[in-house]
Amino acid sequence: MREGFRGRRVAAAVAAVVLLGPLAAGGQGAWEAPASEKTRQNPVAPGAAAVTQGKQVAQLNCVACHGTGGKGDGAAAQALNPRPADWTSPAVQGESDGELFWKISNGRGAMPPWKHLSEPDRWSIVHYIRSLKVK
Repeated sequence: MREGFRGRRVAAAVAAVVLLGPLAAGGQGAWEAPASEKTRQNPVAPGAAAVTQGKQVAQLNCVACHGTGGKGDGAAAQALNPRPADWTSPAVQGESDGELFWKISNGRGAMPPWKHLSEPDRWSIVHYIRSLKVK
């Protein structure tokens, strides 16, 4: 009889982790851009100049959390929940340019909105993030 009670408690704990896991991670679930933003195209022409510009802007504004290589391992990252995104990860690289631009622009939680940066600078950060794709 005691074993059955223990089994139910374990099952309840597992269900809580599965159902409430996103809430436990900083109280935020999956970070989804609006559907209208997912198809938005990057108006900044790709190329070395765009990547260089994006890297310069990122080094000034993003490195404290995302790190010098964009891996989400900046000096401030340890104190943040959820942790900053690893820009080299398949999850980030799998997002559309519009999704990345929207997230950079609007922020969430500890990540501030970067709308004070010019649109070309924010789009250049997207090009920089793309340049970090692990091949």
